[in-house]
Amino acid sequence: MTLNSLLIFFLLTIGLATISCSKDKDAADDPGAIANPDTTIKTKDAFPGLTFTNPVEMKQIPGDSSRFFVVEQAGVIRVFQNNAAATTSTVFLDIKNKVQDGGERGLLGLAFHPDFKTNGYFYVNYTAGNPLKTVIARYKASTPTAERADPSSEAILFTFNQTYDNHNGGSLQFGKDGFLYIATGDGGSGGDPQNNAQNRKSLLGKILRVDVDGTGKGNYGIPSDNPYPVGNSDGFLPEIYAYGLRNPWRISFDMDNDRLFAGDVGQNKREEIDLITKGGNYGWRIKEGVDCYDPASNCNAAGLVEPIHDYNQNNGDRSITGGYVYRGKAIKSLVGKYIYGDFASGRIWALELDGDRKKTNAILFENKGPISSFAQDTSGEVYYLNYGEGKIMKLVNGNLN
Repeated sequence: MTLNSLLIFFLLTIGLATISCSKDKDAADDPGAIANPDTTIKTKDAFPGLTFTNPVEMKQIPGDSSRFFVVEQAGVIRVFQNNAAATTSTVFLDIKNKVQDGGERGLLGLAFHPDFKTNGYFYVNYTAGNPLKTVIARYKASTPTAERADPSSEAILFTFNQTYDNHNGGSLQFGKDGFLYIATGDGGSGGDPQNNAQNRKSLLGKILRVDVDGTGKGNYGIPSDNPYPVGNSDGFLPEIYAYGLRNPWRISFDMDNDRLFAGDVGQNKREEIDLITKGGNYGWRIKEGVDCYDPASNCNAAGLVEPIHDYNQNNGDRSITGGYVYRGKAIKSLVGKYIYGDFASGRIWALELDGDRKKTNAILFENKGPISSFAQDTSGEVYYLNYGEGKIMKLVNGNLN
């Protein structure tokens, strides 16, 4: 699928075909972004000799800064040396024959086991067809330094059906607790017609948490402190960690304190950032950001977790891409700030918190293209992926680069 058709697909599925130009009391609020206070912050092509096809994720092996792995949406993971002069990448895994891609479908997430250097395990999130479904699977590399993993080594943890072809979430992250966190969309269409996000008997519209070293559910187990125990009387699914999300497009842990951030794509008015906590209900489809959605007014917000920041779609910002808390050393002014962007507008911001509340939100850059994902290396530096150009860009200190 071309970049233009993908962008049109994104805009239509988030509801822009019916967006109203009127503003209510909440939606008229400006995001409160300030100008970038540090003009020395720049971006650069981190690997000028490399280009990728529809990149949607980039990761490193825990504790190994020597290589990067880039996920291409069609079903390929490529690996290359962490060298600015790199000119070649090789295929680490090719599962195109299993992946249903296009639009918001495809190979969408990658996470390496914390003990990858010992067991060679890594995990992927992809959409497959007949029927359309999300697959969470494990693969194995023969050695920690292998340049290619065996596609026949797949062990499926679990799958769940997707009613529509959008809102697949896709992000995978390991927490310091050693558990795998999985972001899932609400099942697609518009307005969550089946109310999946609020239904705790569905895996859709959730953050899931599983024990990949457990065997209680076959190739995985349920952490003992998950909110809903196995066999609970309500019939709530034990994989669920948090719920009430629309399409969490990228989750990440703060390297310093392990707080879990999620960028949740909005319907037709607001985009939001959430701090995910165990058992939290993040409001969709009752609310969209700070606004009521269903019903459109006087909704019951009791017990809902408010976003730490949300912004309206009035300025072309229509599809949030969640990022990372900067923990690098090159840009002192960004340390501790959450770097995120918007796929549609190409803007990048730095969100500063005071505890769990927004303190400042600064615009760092404009017009950086369709930002499909952010990435963070083992030293805490932050990158972003330009989906259309297939480039890996890095935030840098302009005085040092």
